Amino acid sequence: MKKKELAHNKLESEEGCCSHNHNVNTDNHQSNFKIYLPAVISFIMLITGIVMDYYGTAFFKNWVRLVWYGIAYIPVGFPVMKQGWDNIMKGDFFTEFFLMTIATIGAFAIGHYEEGVAVMLFYTVGELFQHSAVEKARGNIKALLDVRPNKALVNRNGKYVSVNPEEVEIGEKVQIRVGEKIPVDGKLVSQKASLNTAALTGESKPDTIREGDKVYAGSINLEGVIEIESTKLFNDSSISRILDLVQNATSRKSKTELFIRKFARIYTPIVVFLAIGVTLLPYFFVDDYVFQDWLYRALIFLVISCPCALVISIPLGYFGGLGAASRNGILFKGASFLDAITKINTVVMDKTGTLTKGVFKISAIKAFTYSEEELMQYLLAIETQSTHPIARAIMEYEHDKNIYQANNVTEIAGKGLKGNVSGKTILAGNNSLLNSNNIEVPQETESIVESIVMIAIDNVFAGYVIVADQLKDDAQEAITNLRKVGIENIIMLSGDKASITDRVGLELKLNQAKGGLLPEDKLDEVERLKKIPGTKVAFVGDGINDAPVIATSDVGIAMGGLGSDVAIETADVIIQTDQPSKIAQAIKIGRSTRHIVWQNIALAFGVKLIVLILGAGGIATMWEAVFADVGVAFLAILNAIRLQKMKWS
Repeated sequence: MKKKELAHNKLESEEGCCSHNHNVNTDNHQSNFKIYLPAVISFIMLITGIVMDYYGTAFFKNWVRLVWYGIAYIPVGFPVMKQGWDNIMKGDFFTEFFLMTIATIGAFAIGHYEEGVAVMLFYTVGELFQHSAVEKARGNIKALLDVRPNKALVNRNGKYVSVNPEEVEIGEKVQIRVGEKIPVDGKLVSQKASLNTAALTGESKPDTIREGDKVYAGSINLEGVIEIESTKLFNDSSISRILDLVQNATSRKSKTELFIRKFARIYTPIVVFLAIGVTLLPYFFVDDYVFQDWLYRALIFLVISCPCALVISIPLGYFGGLGAASRNGILFKGASFLDAITKINTVVMDKTGTLTKGVFKISAIKAFTYSEEELMQYLLAIETQSTHPIARAIMEYEHDKNIYQANNVTEIAGKGLKGNVSGKTILAGNNSLLNSNNIEVPQETESIVESIVMIAIDNVFAGYVIVADQLKDDAQEAITNLRKVGIENIIMLSGDKASITDRVGLELKLNQAKGGLLPEDKLDEVERLKKIPGTKVAFVGDGINDAPVIATSDVGIAMGGLGSDVAIETADVIIQTDQPSKIAQAIKIGRSTRHIVWQNIALAFGVKLIVLILGAGGIATMWEAVFADVGVAFLAILNAIRLQKMKWS
């Protein structure tokens, strides 16, 4: 848990100079009562003091009144003063802690005790709301942290022993009982398993896994006792790498966030000197100058000008966007990419594994001299001897009878298979195989662009099977949604045959589809697009071959990030669910985050400017100043956490 706490502390230190804690930490052993106690004490004493002021209580005057409000001030004021002093010792003089301290002490100096307490009290309440909002925004990521397994049942010396997942070696057998989390990445040794992968992919639907399939750490076993064989060490597992990505996501600041931070460091000292000017300069221009009145206006000016609303709400807005995306199965590697994805106007996609499933399946069977069932019996018998991907696709054909037995099966390189089945000579392969055996092939096969397996039985053409990659279930939806969010230029680049790529491009109504490309060809295409003025390119891929293009594009998006180490390392955005429809959703989340951040900037500057003018003119009091500072910060925080409630279909 040490790493988790360090990540949280790092985040809080980055979320703004306004984040003093008044001992408001996230330790579970500290009750909410203790967290809110200082503010409660100050509030009760402040209200009591105001009531006694209003009713003119005889004893509540002079030093009694000063002591009362002084005690009310200490619980909320001392932590701020201490933080301000600590910052000064580090060379950071002009912070909001310094502004708040000077403004409230100044209020005491001119006899406005209750206003000095009120400013610090409401500032503290605002900080408590910020703390609560950050915890809420962090909720999705905390849930992700909690999926980290804490034990593994490993088969050692013939018996299962419980060990820390970090101690599991590659190749060891691990047992997972019902309801337990898979501790390391591996492959299933049992016949099948039903797994809940919601923590990894955002999908609540159980996933059925077969023997030999990959399984990932953090998945929950839903049915029966299963066994896996580990293929990675715990620290190299997909869940560990994803957790590291999420924990470090806030370290990559957006340009907006970086600008506001730099602005606040310049803005704060300017405000201090302006406040001094508001106090002293009127002496030379105003006939009835009263030092106390202009000092009060300057103190109001200081309180109003605190940059808390900006410094708190902007990082919180981006953090909320990162958390919302994570909840939807989309990982942004930093706030900068939430910004970058909003500027994309061209999306380039790989085909296999991105828009298609990357798994061959039988799409059509044509039998000539035999029934379909009989033809497939001969074909299945001979294809069982092959490990080719097309052979595996053919073996998925559903049949009721036992498969015929084949013998003397030989593989003819680049052409197909030859063997004997039930006394008949079987040829299964491409056009070249049949031509070399002087077997006439029907002319209709020449127009077929997909992979085709032709079958001849005893030197007579018997039929063919078309095997094709299948579009993903949401491929068409993905293109439609991209059009809806304003992406007009959608291009597909593939290493597959041009004829197949063209057919997929027409089916999905893409702007352009190019096939027969090598990885360097894809890279050249993306670099050409980037040279077009005003073009911002996102490339979506899923494999090692796509890594150079993912790295070159303005925003690199990886599909199926759980299974691809290279994709995780290279991409800026990872679609955990392997669904291309999530690309448009990622763009929507980025835009929503950006809208909220700019709403907060406009709100903070607008309200502060109005109240600053009123304060300098003597119209606004310290109470309006409190609203302009703490009130605006609170409204900005509420606006930022709306991201946690939004839905992006």
